[in-house]
Amino acid sequence: MNLIDVDGLNVHYGDLQVLWDLSLEVRDDDSVVTIVGPNGAGKTTLLKTLSGILTPTSGRVEVLGADVTSIAASDIVDRGFVHVSEERNLFGDLSVEANLRMGSYTKRETFEENRDMVFEMFPVLEDRRDKNASTLSGGEQQMLAIGRGLMAEPEVLALDEPSNALAPQLAEQVFRTIEEISDDVTVVLVEQHVDKALGLADRGYLLENGRIETEGTGRELLESEAVREGYLRG
Repeated sequence: MNLIDVDGLNVHYGDLQVLWDLSLEVRDDDSVVTIVGPNGAGKTTLLKTLSGILTPTSGRVEVLGADVTSIAASDIVDRGFVHVSEERNLFGDLSVEANLRMGSYTKRETFEENRDMVFEMFPVLEDRRDKNASTLSGGEQQMLAIGRGLMAEPEVLALDEPSNALAPQLAEQVFRTIEEISDDVTVVLVEQHVDKALGLADRGYLLENGRIETEGTGRELLESEAVREGYLRG
């Protein structure tokens, strides 16, 4: 059984079509599946559709063998798919620990165990546990967003541009964290740092103009002419 199956997905914003007859899969033996492409290609729209924020015009989405094409986003979380958006969507007036508690609303019985796991992964969050999320640096907020996603015990964690606007050293830390997470949780990664993202990937997809243009292993995409010419110049 695949963790995710997408078949013939078409998505519109009003009269504007963003995704066109898109099909992809995330297999149960994948650690990281990376989706790359230019701004405006439809990458964020795809993640929002997988997570139930957007409803497709047509096509089918299956998560862990269940058709989730038209169900609520909260039900998709219950089925094991968690989406950490580029905006992070933290509760700025709540503490770090309260934000983590919000992430565990479907797993209340294991809150303390999962919180301690997040603190072990991100020690700075334990140091800031009583501070409001709005007072954290950009890198710390990204750590908190990822940690809050992990509190729901996902089988698939989708990360949308996790290194966006971070200093190079912090971006490197995020990529190391993704590699660590992928030992236990399958990661679907949308990322502009194409070389780093595909370097982590078991498989990748190149999305352009709302369509899958190329797919293969991470290495195959890194070596493909389409990726080298379009995204790895210099």
